[in-house]
Amino acid sequence: MISCAPLEQQQASELCREKGIFLHHITQWKQDFVDGSAITEKANIRSENKALRQDNKVLQKEISRKNKALAETAALLVLQKKVSAIWGNVEDNLL
Repeated sequence: MISCAPLEQQQASELCREKGIFLHHITQWKQDFVDGSAITEKANIRSENKALRQDNKVLQKEISRKNKALAETAALLVLQKKVSAIWGNVEDNLL
C-alpha cells in the first residue's frame, strides 16, 4: 500500500501484478485503514466525552452539597440573630 501510493495508476498496476495482488485490493485496504482511523478517533472522543460527563456530574453534586451547607449556615445565623434580639445575649444572663 505504501509503495503504491506515490505511483501512477499504470505503475501501481504493474507493481501489484509483480506482487501477485490486485489494485482494487490496495484501494480497499487504504479505505479500510482510513475508516479504521476515523472509527478509533470517534471511539476516543466518545470515551473522553463520557469521562467529562462523569466529572461534571461529580462536580455538580459537590456544588449542590456546598450550596445546601451554605443555606443551612445562613439559616442558623439568622436564627441566632433572632434569638439574640428576643432574649438578649444568653451568655451574659448566665453569669
